[in-house]
Amino acid sequence: MAKARIAVIGAGLMGHGIAQNFALGGHDVAIYDSAPASLASAKQRIAANLRYLGDDIGAVERVSPVAVLADAVKNADYVVEAVLEDLPLKQKIFAEIERHVRDDTILASNTSVIPITQIMGGLKRRERALGTHWWNPPFMIPLVEVIQTEWTAPQVVEWTMRLHRDIGKKPAHVKKDVPGFIGNRLQHALWREAANLVERGICDAKTVNDVVKASFGRRSAVLGPLENADLVGTDLTLAIANLLYPDLDSRPQASPYLEQLVKDGKLGFKSGEGFEIWSPERQAGLRALLLDHLKAAREKD
Repeated sequence: MAKARIAVIGAGLMGHGIAQNFALGGHDVAIYDSAPASLASAKQRIAANLRYLGDDIGAVERVSPVAVLADAVKNADYVVEAVLEDLPLKQKIFAEIERHVRDDTILASNTSVIPITQIMGGLKRRERALGTHWWNPPFMIPLVEVIQTEWTAPQVVEWTMRLHRDIGKKPAHVKKDVPGFIGNRLQHALWREAANLVERGICDAKTVNDVVKASFGRRSAVLGPLENADLVGTDLTLAIANLLYPDLDSRPQASPYLEQLVKDGKLGFKSGEGFEIWSPERQAGLRALLLDHLKAAREKD
């Protein structure tokens, strides 16, 4: 497709990585952030990522930091917002964006769980708005969920899917706007049962993590859950489901065990202890292991 003019709103953890992807794909990108320090360091962080991955360092020159929101979006073909997971903030930003963009500019919100309908409901032209959920880190994870609302025009979904496919991402069309979309609903279903196993004293947290990494986690990159069901047979899958599902955690609220961790200030890496104890050295080791794993997987794609 023809090169588009992209505006990224937010230069933080997700925003600078999204800008990096579009710039590497050959698009000119304006990036805005209300925090001057974050905006000032955006290109430096993008350049560091490009060097680490062995990508074209020249791509960073297609990224232009812009200090005024109106200036960042006024000529854009596509605007993606990547600010904090704060619904009123996102609504306020899009109300401002809509005052400065063309009528045909496509507007997208990057969010992990907030329904896009809630974010975009106040817009005057809701047919050109949708969601794009990038995964962290956005320059390593290929998936981008493209979330359609009840108002989104089909051609807007099609154009957005093509835009992301052409920069090497793997867009997934989410046809109904539900909290958590696809990936996070699946991920949190697993997390809920993982916490329940520890809460019930069936095993400790380390054992949960070890079991996942040494079993179905090994094959998940090439064998999706419903492919696995077809592989073993839907008849066997049904029999297991009828036996197992009644004993799985199905409470509509978070685990009391998880609530107690938060109440006790055990916030994971932030405090040095959560489900497990995390020394600075252990944190650094796991972060490095994750990045190296994702880099190797990216090189195989």
